[in-house]
Amino acid sequence: MAILFKNFRLNILNLGPLILLYYISISEIDTYFSNFFEILSFNLQIAIIYYWMLKNQSVIGNGHIFLAGIINDVVMGLPLGLSSISYLTVSFVASYVRNVTVNISLFTDWFTFILAIFFSNLVLVIFIYNFSQIKLEYTDIFYNAFFTFLFYPAVWGIFNFYSKMMVLKHDD
Repeated sequence: MAILFKNFRLNILNLGPLILLYYISISEIDTYFSNFFEILSFNLQIAIIYYWMLKNQSVIGNGHIFLAGIINDVVMGLPLGLSSISYLTVSFVASYVRNVTVNISLFTDWFTFILAIFFSNLVLVIFIYNFSQIKLEYTDIFYNAFFTFLFYPAVWGIFNFYSKMMVLKHDD
């Protein structure tokens, strides 16, 4: 019975990032901060996806990323698939960086995170202009990207501490 409880606790602990991704997709936590501060908005989903796809792809899979993007689109009122494609772009950039990089550290993660944000926002802007009638402000996208990039080291530190508590199967 004790082994069953221990395994259950470890499985819940390993599902933490996935539960957090779904919770943030369902809630409108990024718009919560922009109500208090006019320019403060950040995309925590992108930071979660980038970190866990870079460190261990088995924690958050591409199917979960796609489903979280669909849920985010429904909650935010965006055209279906827009956030999913943006999130999958971040996932693919992280997978590429993971395969190319030999030594992973905060500096290399943070430096390559700007590329993931850039390609994600580029895909988002292209799809919004070509397939929807949504008005887009470049300053909002810039502030969102800037604060997401600025807060990534804090997210990296929290998740790095959290990953030491997890029991993961490392990809070979």
